[in-house]
Amino acid sequence: MGNSEESNDEKILAQLQNLREKVGAGGTDIASYLEGLNYSKLTTYWDYIHLETLLTLQTPKTDQPDEVVFIAYHQITELYFKLIIWELDQICHATDLQENILISKLERLNNYVEQLVSSFDIMAKGIEREQFLKFRLSILPASGFQSVQFRMIEIYCTDLYNLVDKNMRESIEGDHITEELFEQLYWKKGATSIVSGEKTTTLQHFEEKYSRELLELSIDLQNKNLNRIAEEYVQKAHKKEELTELLRTFDSNLNVNWAMAHYKSAVKHLQRKNNAIASTGGTNWHQYLPPRFQKKVFFPSLWSEEELEEWGKSWVEKTLANI
Repeated sequence: MGNSEESNDEKILAQLQNLREKVGAGGTDIASYLEGLNYSKLTTYWDYIHLETLLTLQTPKTDQPDEVVFIAYHQITELYFKLIIWELDQICHATDLQENILISKLERLNNYVEQLVSSFDIMAKGIEREQFLKFRLSILPASGFQSVQFRMIEIYCTDLYNLVDKNMRESIEGDHITEELFEQLYWKKGATSIVSGEKTTTLQHFEEKYSRELLELSIDLQNKNLNRIAEEYVQKAHKKEELTELLRTFDSNLNVNWAMAHYKSAVKHLQRKNNAIASTGGTNWHQYLPPRFQKKVFFPSLWSEEELEEWGKSWVEKTLANI
């Protein structure tokens, strides 16, 4: 017993010495610091995650009960987007990225996106269509299109050229980033008025708030986005097949499966027999969401010409057949 107590005392003294060095380096007296700990409250779960605040963030604009589901789901989605960006930022700004770390990060990224894809049934099956068609009118012209985090994820993942509207890519020379190139991004083409062809209010609001930030991010990541890293690492990887498969899975998960989960929900809530209801942002979602129209691919060098040509086609046909 005595030896055990002595061992614990030695550990405590060693920890106090480490703390003295850490706190003392900033000019704080260790005794005063320890006394302050006596007055501090112990950490609780609800304080640590700000539970009460979190549960007040769902503020519906109508009395339709399913609007709370709609809001909470989008907030959960944005938290997953934050985790994806957190991992991507570490990859893209690493000074000495090891292959095993890259593989681990890609496994995390795929896990996050797979959770997002499977969770979309909350929207597709968990919201009554009649309620949705009522409360959606109260949030005009706001739209999930305005998720800046999703746009950031795309920029972290690939060259800006690969995000340009597919019909404009052949006319673009060079891979440098310019504001003109930024203007041709696929999602801007998807947020034009169906009637006039002009930018929707939804897009105008989004550009006013985020265009400069997104352009600066594009410039920062021009030579160190995930696509550039993938091209470098796949060539020299010891686990080339595993790394390639993880990258391809992430590409198809985010650019096909996630897009199709979104499209499936939109069809259920907005499609009518002979026509479709416009989205809250005024986007032509029939042309904007299906992957085969955008052909947005993060890592084109990892896919065959046939796979790129048929990008997303089978997913669309299978999804529509099951609706």
